[in-house]
Amino acid sequence: MELPILGILNATIELATPLLLAALGEIFVERSGILNLGIEGIMLVGAFAGFFGAFSTGNVAVGILTGVLAGALMGILMSLLSVKLGADQVVSGLAIWVFSIGLSTFLSREILGAAPGTVTIKGLSEAPIPLLSEVPIVGQILFRHNVMTYITLILTPILGIILFKTSFGLKIRAVGENPKAAATMGIDVYLTRYICVIFGGVMAGIAGSYLTLARYHIWIEEVTAGMGWLALVVVIFGKRNPYRALVGAWLFGLIYALQYHFQISVPLIPYQFMLMLPYLAVIVLLLGLVGKEEAPAALGIPYERG
Repeated sequence: MELPILGILNATIELATPLLLAALGEIFVERSGILNLGIEGIMLVGAFAGFFGAFSTGNVAVGILTGVLAGALMGILMSLLSVKLGADQVVSGLAIWVFSIGLSTFLSREILGAAPGTVTIKGLSEAPIPLLSEVPIVGQILFRHNVMTYITLILTPILGIILFKTSFGLKIRAVGENPKAAATMGIDVYLTRYICVIFGGVMAGIAGSYLTLARYHIWIEEVTAGMGWLALVVVIFGKRNPYRALVGAWLFGLIYALQYHFQISVPLIPYQFMLMLPYLAVIVLLLGLVGKEEAPAALGIPYERG
């Protein structure tokens, strides 16, 4: 018999996946000196694009690719605003967010033409790893997930190595700390930031497509429900480090898992209170991080070639 705690821990990893995907991308964006507050919106566009791709073709892989493409396009838009034009990054990010809400809502109503939540897809299902998934306790927690979750877990150390152990990662961090000094060393600041912002868009697009392809298997307007903002908190909590972000994403995944568990097992507690738990956790975390933030020195500051 599977213990409830094993189910909760398994759900923790599953629920943390979109948060981790978006956070990993944003880590690279912020390490390069760009602040992207449009993650929530990019995830939303990726969620619709992923759903539409899978719905129209019956192929989940196509859905993932359309989510990637949508995220890349939104990343290009953000990079043009923040890198090329040097626009205020807070305003640019919020504009991307608001634009994405309107765009995804308009497209879903025009293309799907049905009430939100009534059109479903098959989506991704659990893919237990043979033998490993049968290992007591550990197998039930770690090796009974969908393919996107496995890939995300593998991607985390790879991105950590790229950021901290490669010359390209060093360039990213140099650009985020002192772009003028980096430029004098021959580093193309604009190109580095373009790559990072577009990569962040791709990751946010994949994170959004995960919601419709792997978690819900339906399209609901504003399906992200603030998850992009939580991803930003994970980035701050993780101090822009992929490994720490993994811990932060799992923490919020656990809160989500407990929220769903208690809604069923403790019906006396109002479900509205349960829905508040992730956001209450955000407030507590941010209060604890006041004065301890260690952001890149050039974060949010537009760069102009001298």
